[in-house]
Amino acid sequence: MVLSKQELDWAQKYWTAANYLAAASIYLKDNFLVEEPLKPSHIKDSLLGHWGTCPGINFIYTHLNIMIVKHEQPVLLLTGPGHGFAAILANNFLEGSLQPYYSQLTHDKAGMGNLIKMFCWPEGFPSHLNPGVPGCIHEGGELGYSLGTAFGAVLDNPDLIAACIVGDGEAETGPTATAWHSTKWLNPKIDGAVLPIVHINGFKISNPTVYGTMSDAELKSLFIGYGYEPLFVGPDHKEMGEAIENAYQRIKRIQNTARSGKPIARPKWPVILLRTPKGWTGVKMHEGHKVEGSFRSHQVPAKDCQTNHESLKEVEKWLKSYKPHDIFPGGKIPADLLDYVPMGDLRIGSNPNALGGNMRIPLTLPDPHRLEIKLDRPGSVHGASTPTIGQYLKHVLILNADKHNFRIFSPDELASNKLDAVLDITDKVYVWPTEDAKDAKIGQTGRVMEMLSEHTLQSWFQGYNLTGRHGIFPSYEAFLPIVDSMVSQYIKFIELSEQRKWRTPVPSLNYILTSVCWRQDHNGFSHQNPGFVSTLLNKAREEHNIRLYFPADANMALAMMDHSLRSTNRVNVIVADKQLIRQWRTYEQAVEQCLTGAAVWDFASAQNPDVVLAACGDYATQEALATIMMLRHQVPELRVQFVNVSELNSLGVNPFYPNAMDEATFNMLFPLDRKVVFTFHGYPGAVKQILFDRPRNDRFHVYGYIEKGTTTTPFDMFIRNNVSRYHLAMRLIRHGARVNPQVAAKAELLVATYESKILEHKAYILRHGSDPEGVHGWKWH
Repeated sequence: MVLSKQELDWAQKYWTAANYLAAASIYLKDNFLVEEPLKPSHIKDSLLGHWGTCPGINFIYTHLNIMIVKHEQPVLLLTGPGHGFAAILANNFLEGSLQPYYSQLTHDKAGMGNLIKMFCWPEGFPSHLNPGVPGCIHEGGELGYSLGTAFGAVLDNPDLIAACIVGDGEAETGPTATAWHSTKWLNPKIDGAVLPIVHINGFKISNPTVYGTMSDAELKSLFIGYGYEPLFVGPDHKEMGEAIENAYQRIKRIQNTARSGKPIARPKWPVILLRTPKGWTGVKMHEGHKVEGSFRSHQVPAKDCQTNHESLKEVEKWLKSYKPHDIFPGGKIPADLLDYVPMGDLRIGSNPNALGGNMRIPLTLPDPHRLEIKLDRPGSVHGASTPTIGQYLKHVLILNADKHNFRIFSPDELASNKLDAVLDITDKVYVWPTEDAKDAKIGQTGRVMEMLSEHTLQSWFQGYNLTGRHGIFPSYEAFLPIVDSMVSQYIKFIELSEQRKWRTPVPSLNYILTSVCWRQDHNGFSHQNPGFVSTLLNKAREEHNIRLYFPADANMALAMMDHSLRSTNRVNVIVADKQLIRQWRTYEQAVEQCLTGAAVWDFASAQNPDVVLAACGDYATQEALATIMMLRHQVPELRVQFVNVSELNSLGVNPFYPNAMDEATFNMLFPLDRKVVFTFHGYPGAVKQILFDRPRNDRFHVYGYIEKGTTTTPFDMFIRNNVSRYHLAMRLIRHGARVNPQVAAKAELLVATYESKILEHKAYILRHGSDPEGVHGWKWH
């Protein structure tokens, strides 16, 4: 569809206005409309920002506005090149979406000056997209995730189009490469649509981009292969207007066909491939070098303009080329400049989905008591944590089926991780036709999103979450570190969001880490990596709502899952294995312990202890209790207090860990005058780090996984990492002997016995490939 002359004239005028505001924001701290010759005193002392991508972003924003006004179509914009924030800020200002939150950004000369000065200014706006603007759910600082996040935002959001600007630099990242396949999980009957716009300006910071060096024919083949209908556009308003309109009509045809009841078969979604010069309309040449259309325009052209007179004149000539006095007569925004700017919630910067807390509908959750594993006494029955959680999630799906606001994002591991009870009532989503779909529990409308790309799953999850919906991400423990950096970026986003009252809390990001390092007897060393928790621990502080849960058994896992799904603005991590293991606590006891994060287990503890044994993690707990049982038989004089730690954060101190135990509770669990042998699920450094600020932390001796792994038995893993019952017993005896003469009398002989046991085990497993008899058959009594 061809744009009218009125629309084309408006597009040129509006685009020019946005370009001026973006450029002025990078340079000026005064003389905002260049009403007098530029002086060094008008230039910001620190010139920050990225001009190169701004004109292209403004160009896209301009034509999205026309489409929105014409069709009253809600659009959520995600900008992969988030370093082009000056452009987004200019458009948000022009459309008026900032003024409800920043009263100083009025549509007059003063407001325009405030906007320009606030960019990259203390207490103003930073250089990248951020939660300080209401239309943002993706910062675009770390490249690769905008496209996947856009797809997550439109799941179960049938009326929404997420326009996603993918920079040609970002297009080189692995996460973007896999995210192109997201259309194969997008159901046009119940989901919205993503309109990807690849901005090909040819250069990164100092190198050409891959897409920039490819011909149109090569790019066409690539995107047809991905399953898209590519639309090519040059730096021309007429072409861009037609492409946006054609893409919109294509999206509506796909959706209308699906929603009329016709079969869905390989829909070809549109993608726009936009070629523009980098730094378009900016400085042409500087000191004899090409700037516009080259990598030199990436950040701040003529950056020495405060000290170099010739550079200052170049910047002045550039800014004046936009004729700011004509665009903004009297420093005001004329009414006709807003002719094709949407109003109210249709403004891109005011899309309600970007304030996901306002869209959040709390989940209806099942009663966990119904799924409790009953036990007569501690350790009397076996159960498994993830199958129990799976049953719980099954009921979550049933209770919230009509809300369409809960999904499970998982690599190809749901059944392997024994969470497949949910497949009793839902399918794994895959929209394209497949063979044997029924046998594999694959369907076009399921609640489970399985793809073998942790990056894409995390992107989907964040897009779904930040638009107000709930979810969970279960994974092999070893492979969640793949998204370490993505989760870190999300935590930053939430921290900044909490500084703004108008960003209400969103549902928490919830993770289950299973197939843990101690039970990789099938896969071995490559699958043994408990490092995700250590990374998050580095982020934990007062402003960051991070919870690290280590349930000792299924009932504790159940309590933690229920608590996590009720929370908001958090990152919750539950580390729990999938295999059968001894069960220790009733559900009520589990809930009670969750209030503090740790507890003395009386059934395994002696009065007036000589030493404390603490365990954090399901297998660490089981081996610790095997240690106590062994010591009760062999050295009953040794008095041990057993402490189970179920929430790692609780060991820290305020204000770094807001949910930390108070000092009195902490010292009741870990008496100041007693040594503590602490066996941990993960890397020992994680616990040492969190205990650092506790008084008398030298009483703690922490052990855990130390990268000694292979394909072997769980007990052999304990032996290899020096946390077996024999290793723990020797440490307890040595510490106990210092305060208990009866233990001291036996200590040397007992230590020698346990050292011999370790050697016997190593020899036995080499000969037989299995553990000696008796290692697993012990009973708690």
